[in-house]
Amino acid sequence: MGSIEVRNPLLSKKLKRTETRLLIIDDNQIRFNKICDLLTTSEHQVHAFLLDDLQTFEKQLHLNWDIVIFGRAYDLKYEQALSLIRLSKQPELPLILLKPDDYEPNQYVTYIRKGVYDVANLDFPDRFYLSLLRALSFSRLNQGQQHLMQELENVQTQAQAWVSESNKAVAIIQEGIHIGANEEYLHLFGLKSEDEIIGLPLLDVLQPQDLNDFKLRFKKISQGQLDQGRFELTTLNSHVQTNPLKIEFLAAVEDDALQITIELNQTEHTTSAQPTVAQVEAPAAQPNTYQLINRTIAKQPADFNALVLFSLASCPESIFQQDWATSNAYFSNIHSFLKEQTNVPLFKVNHALYAGLFQGSSESVLESKLIGLSALSKPQLLGVNQQTFPLNLRMGYTLIQHNIKDEQQFQQLIERAYNTALPSGQEQNNIELNPIAPPHIELIDSHLNLQEHSSLLKALQKSLERGEIHLKYQQLYDKQDSNLYTYEVTSGFIYNNAWQDITSIRELADDPEFSIKLDRWILVEACKQLHNFITQYPDAKIIVNLNKEVLFSDRTFPAFIAKLITIVGSKQSHPLILQFSEEDIAKNLNDAQKYTAQLIQSGAEISLREFGNSIYSESILNQMSINHVTLHHQLAQMLDSDKSTEELQERINHFHEIKATQMLLRELNNMTMFANAWNVEARYLQGDYFQKKLDHLIDVQDQ
Repeated sequence: MGSIEVRNPLLSKKLKRTETRLLIIDDNQIRFNKICDLLTTSEHQVHAFLLDDLQTFEKQLHLNWDIVIFGRAYDLKYEQALSLIRLSKQPELPLILLKPDDYEPNQYVTYIRKGVYDVANLDFPDRFYLSLLRALSFSRLNQGQQHLMQELENVQTQAQAWVSESNKAVAIIQEGIHIGANEEYLHLFGLKSEDEIIGLPLLDVLQPQDLNDFKLRFKKISQGQLDQGRFELTTLNSHVQTNPLKIEFLAAVEDDALQITIELNQTEHTTSAQPTVAQVEAPAAQPNTYQLINRTIAKQPADFNALVLFSLASCPESIFQQDWATSNAYFSNIHSFLKEQTNVPLFKVNHALYAGLFQGSSESVLESKLIGLSALSKPQLLGVNQQTFPLNLRMGYTLIQHNIKDEQQFQQLIERAYNTALPSGQEQNNIELNPIAPPHIELIDSHLNLQEHSSLLKALQKSLERGEIHLKYQQLYDKQDSNLYTYEVTSGFIYNNAWQDITSIRELADDPEFSIKLDRWILVEACKQLHNFITQYPDAKIIVNLNKEVLFSDRTFPAFIAKLITIVGSKQSHPLILQFSEEDIAKNLNDAQKYTAQLIQSGAEISLREFGNSIYSESILNQMSINHVTLHHQLAQMLDSDKSTEELQERINHFHEIKATQMLLRELNNMTMFANAWNVEARYLQGDYFQKKLDHLIDVQDQ
């Protein structure tokens, strides 16, 4: 017998037919040349770029690459590169790590879990080449999938435009059975409603004269040979007035489904189907909204799906008194606001009406997402051209069991969503957190004099009474990738069309009882969100910012915290972290030691904000039992340059020598600051670059 050559398809020439784009991070030109030579000698076309600094890496991430290879860099770590890749336009771009000098084989899994595609050793060229090929194959598959999905959308859009313009008879066929049809198709075959055709076999409707030829052709079409899909068919169906029928089969959005279109003569055009408003307004080349929703579900299927409708509950009169550009931008910016707040696919129904697709792996996860949205029903602010205007949203929802069949069904779903309020969660949670706040708060210092409230404080009181205090949640980035769902909670309210941060309102010190009431309300509302959110992410934690009065002047506060933690029901040992101002703690350190110790005994952890920029920072670290510190915003600003970043690291090292705490750097609102933060020993990073402050808890990486 002759020999049979067995060849790994990974070694075929298909990966060599297009240029291989390598972004190589290294400070060694020799290694760069060796990698390029290794590929070119194997007949690859190579385009490679060498860099060893953060700034150049940021710029190059705006271009398209196949692989990132990380060796060594002056101011860039591989973890840092991974985090920037995840936030780039190519989040799945594979990174190969060149074997570090201190590498141990048992560390391999740790590197992979952190996001490295592979750890490769350039001293073994053959193995290194195979690692490159695997990464290249993975990268090309990802790129190909994205390209094919885009092409499919383009083809389907063109097909829809073609059908729309030519007024063709259209039906959807699955496993030879009708699952939907338009009015023209029904009219052609003498049917009055879609209910009559759903479930009917295609053969029973088409009734081809040459049955065997049709069966053979349809079998090939069903196997994906759509080049066989356009032909003429003579039908025996007595309702059809003209033979032969000009038929074409196309791929449909539904899984394993086909779309059949039949060209109609003028005499066969039905006049019973009137175009909807949406169809008239939409350009012929654009798919309908419901088709976009169907395609999105097809691309990212889930067992449970819901459409949430976002509309304006009211529109501020002031917006109509502005110039056209401002008025128009107001409505345009609603989409940006909703996209930021929801992180889900959004679909424009009309000028001020949007539908969001929410998905879950279970009914409880989906419901948890819907419950969390209720925070958006509070009065909001919308930024427009350096101004702010009120935004009041109305929300409703409807579940989607199957693909949306047509425009009529879509309009029915929109109407149902408009009239169905979001679930509150109280029925299934059976949780009542508000009553645990006692009707009267016993103050330690009974001689505090209440001064006349300022207009700001009065507005805050009214906002609290109406339940219009906003809680803002911002996700932390954990360098160690173990506490992925930790969120800082800040609070504020809208006053004179501007945002007011509650922890910055110094007048609260004039009314300790109101300050305590306010902080208790904030804690209750934040814990409601957390209780709901742990359905999706059981490891979630929150850091809640509080004022000093609730610490120093509320004797029942430790018991309140203990009860709150119990009701939250988290499996985490410390799901609640209480954060106070370093300045407030420094003014009364002895009492702070005593009262924070009680809170720790009640199950909470303690954190200090605006830490590290005063003469009291060291003594506080020495004397207090604290778990976390959030560094002062002026310290975070030191990340703007390499020199000041080194100075910041020296300060951080000094603090760590006094006491090991978990440090958070906040307000990292651009890529430079976020990336430079990897060069200092602060575990948690936070800022608009990773996730902005939102009105409810969501995971930035959920989509």
